[in-house]
Amino acid sequence: MRINTPLRTPSLRKRKPELTDVPRQPGRTFLAVAAVGALLLTGCSSSDDNPGSTAAPVGKPVDGGTLRYAVAGSPATASNDPHGGLGNESDVLRFALAYDVLTVPGKDGEPAPRLAVSWKPNKAMDRWTFTLRDDAKFTDGSPVRAADVLYSLRRITDKAAENYGRLADFDMKASSADGDHTVVLATRAPMAQAAKALESVSFIVPEGTKDFARTVPGSGPFKVRTSGAQTAVLVRNDDWWGTRPHLDRIEIQAVADPQARANAVTSGQADVAGSVSPAAVKSVRGGAGPQVVRRKGVTEYPFVMRMDTKPFDDPRVREAFRLATDRKALVDTVFLGYGQIANDLPTPYDPSYPRDLPQRERDVAKAKELLQQAGHADGITITLHTTTAYPGMDTAATLYARQLSDIGVKAQVKVEPADTYWTAVYAKKAFYTGYYGGISFPDLVRVGLLSSSPTNETAWKNKKFDAGFTKAMGTLDADRRNTLLAGIQRDLWKDGGYVVWGTGDGLDLAARGVAGLPEGPGFQRMFIDQVWMAK
Repeated sequence: MRINTPLRTPSLRKRKPELTDVPRQPGRTFLAVAAVGALLLTGCSSSDDNPGSTAAPVGKPVDGGTLRYAVAGSPATASNDPHGGLGNESDVLRFALAYDVLTVPGKDGEPAPRLAVSWKPNKAMDRWTFTLRDDAKFTDGSPVRAADVLYSLRRITDKAAENYGRLADFDMKASSADGDHTVVLATRAPMAQAAKALESVSFIVPEGTKDFARTVPGSGPFKVRTSGAQTAVLVRNDDWWGTRPHLDRIEIQAVADPQARANAVTSGQADVAGSVSPAAVKSVRGGAGPQVVRRKGVTEYPFVMRMDTKPFDDPRVREAFRLATDRKALVDTVFLGYGQIANDLPTPYDPSYPRDLPQRERDVAKAKELLQQAGHADGITITLHTTTAYPGMDTAATLYARQLSDIGVKAQVKVEPADTYWTAVYAKKAFYTGYYGGISFPDLVRVGLLSSSPTNETAWKNKKFDAGFTKAMGTLDADRRNTLLAGIQRDLWKDGGYVVWGTGDGLDLAARGVAGLPEGPGFQRMFIDQVWMAK
């Protein structure tokens, strides 16, 4: 049974919406986007092995046209500040089009150049020299300088309380600009992946920028024409240094309800709908309907248990909750054939994932025994918070509550408003449904699993784990680094605060004629400057 909570969602119009310049209010972010930055977010792919996919246009890209993109976002938590919280995918999409970043995720999983053309460490790997492009300009005509980069990165660091410390590994006070096109970044410990840690989150603004209520000059492939809490319109930046975008214009619509996003494409009111439900995909499968773009195994709705709050301060209770989980039932019900079971570690797609761990299976008798040992022979009554921000979050919580009842736990499911879930529930409540959309394990650790992490969502504080992570991130050899990271994940699997029951495919809908959607996990999905539309 799925709990359906009516949401007041923005209406989408077939014609160009009437827009006004409405100042956005600062919003905090959730982990998938922040480490996202989370958010955050997953890449797109469309191929013949995707059930129900309609092939994208092939041939030479066509110039011109307007792309209308309905993306997850809530006007209540919208923001104009690219350095603060990234609580809305709609905001991140706009920032990725309007601002340049230092590096982006490459197709091979390694960082690729963007505003930075090269980077190299010193012998100790605690100083990294980044060489910048010399032809990048802001939309006001001024050149992008090292001083702008340093100012932007320092501002991100200063706003750590809002962005969950996404640059916490860098010592920005000890960093410096060397001329107009070189930045030397200091790290707090030896760091082998400085360029990767900067992927996509390093939005660069002019030095001294403080007022983000007005349009701020960017050096990205598009320029903001109008920006409101619900809708933003961007036009091509013909002076951008990079490959000229094909589209003339992109309209971004923030829509909180995933079904409303899907309906926008099927009704012709939008060209792309991000993060739709498996049910919506099945309803349009085949025929001449929209394309289904499928991002393999990157969506997760883990159940988060805060280890500093009763009853989850007892490891026996946490283990009992994991043993109560019928993973196959959850995957089948929530992802409808577009998912696979997981094993209580939040990034099973990461190259560092320890694949030799035994699969945790459901064991009701053992779970009951553990609860009895923990002093809960009469059961536990607890609230499980969830929302409808992403398709299936409420369904997962409802089914899991039923499974917990088999071990004597009465879990009362509370469906919270999507508009405020990530500010009022995430990392605050003792027991809730989380969301990840392709975050890497190192990024997850930085923002949520170190003792010093600004948003330690499970209150996991383990000095051995912290030291192991520091050692791994200072290891240049990738195989050795992944082996070390796999080692610290074993402790997390045994004693951590996650119930990770499955991973699902990220699912988007795109109108026929849309082509060039980016591929890959994480922030890659937000870089849509090379999308084109067949005429």
